Amino acid sequence: MSARQALPNWLPPVSREEFIQAMRGVANSVSVVTTRSENTIHGATVSAFCSVSADPPTVLVCLKSDSRIAREVLENRNFCVNVVPDSAGTIADRFAGHHDSTVSDRFEGIGYLDDHRLPPVIDDSCAFSCELDSSHTAASHTILVGRVTSVCHGMQKPLLWLDGEYCVPVPNNRS
Repeated sequence: MSARQALPNWLPPVSREEFIQAMRGVANSVSVVTTRSENTIHGATVSAFCSVSADPPTVLVCLKSDSRIAREVLENRNFCVNVVPDSAGTIADRFAGHHDSTVSDRFEGIGYLDDHRLPPVIDDSCAFSCELDSSHTAASHTILVGRVTSVCHGMQKPLLWLDGEYCVPVPNNRS
């Protein structure tokens, strides 16, 4: 018996608002996905990122299907997930599009490794450079599964997103 069959048929469907309210209680690391196509670089802030497997090293990230960056990644088959440090709220806002009316290039003034062969690695981020392994459409988003080809270890705690705002992790000082 599947889980769906085991649920009582009298349960109402979950509304969009109810789902969003519940997800506000889930903390996620804030990441900027970057990609390179020929001489152009692209980036977008996401919170849907996780590891899939260590054998081989594989991660997944979700991008809005109708976004330019999703189309670019599907075309050029490379991306980098930059888990930004806790001091990078402005960078996360920039790549979320909050500054698009005043800044024409999201990378302007942002420090990053510019290899010209790889997607940009944002300074101080914990970065996972990937080759696209597969993609799957789910509702409004495209799930990108990437084989990790290189990592760059961040030097700081990650920026988190919880209850509609940025926050920083607090160490648990266990004795």
